[in-house]
Amino acid sequence: MRRGGAMAEAGRGMLKALNPLGKLVVCFVWLAASVLVFDARFQLAAILIPSLALIVLNRTPPLVVLALMVPFSLFGFGFLTTSVLFRQESDFALRMAGESPLASPAFSAGVTLFLRALACGMISAFFALTTDPGALVRALMVHARLPPRIGYSLFAAMQLVPDLAAEAQQMRYARAMKSGRRLRRLPGPGELVSLVIPLLAFAIRRAGRTAIAMEARGLAPDAPRTITQAPVFRRRDAAFVLVALAALLLCGIAVVVDPAS
Repeated sequence: MRRGGAMAEAGRGMLKALNPLGKLVVCFVWLAASVLVFDARFQLAAILIPSLALIVLNRTPPLVVLALMVPFSLFGFGFLTTSVLFRQESDFALRMAGESPLASPAFSAGVTLFLRALACGMISAFFALTTDPGALVRALMVHARLPPRIGYSLFAAMQLVPDLAAEAQQMRYARAMKSGRRLRRLPGPGELVSLVIPLLAFAIRRAGRTAIAMEARGLAPDAPRTITQAPVFRRRDAAFVLVALAALLLCGIAVVVDPAS
């Protein structure tokens, strides 16, 4: 049991320890391939590979992976129903779908578009669940020359979002205690509207303080600065990129060699 837990932690740490820019490039390449390759088998591979990586290497619960598929499935279902019921699809999609063994060209095109939406969603989910936002911003500042003002603004926004949620919860607790009613788990539409102005005022005050703090610390476009804990490229990053691109190449070759199966 201990050995299995140690292997799980090692797999999770391996994905999170990869350079965010390497993962970003790989995910962009896979997304572009999913958009350009109109083949249901390729889309299935683009769904299964990141899903298995999340479950096996990142130890993401399968139910969480399935839950992540729900919104993208709804989005893709719109493509499917549009293609089947209204037959509004491009000539290219119908021509490519006509070579598929799936029933009518309209249905085949709709299924492929449905799978494409899922594939793009799972590739994006893989990047989001295995990447630390702070590490991504630091990597962009060091390796991609992201302007410091934008980078530190993103850091401030990442700190503001949880504080905004905590402030909203405190307001709800205070109002519930004042009115003597029980706090609802989820706020209603009226309560949400009443929270907009106080939260907007809180965000404006916080933004002003952050701007003053950044200026007080000498944040200038051309000033020299040291970025700590910036991700660096290692051999494991090169190995990850090569394996991911090799898998993409194999999937593409399989589609080209056997297009009609």
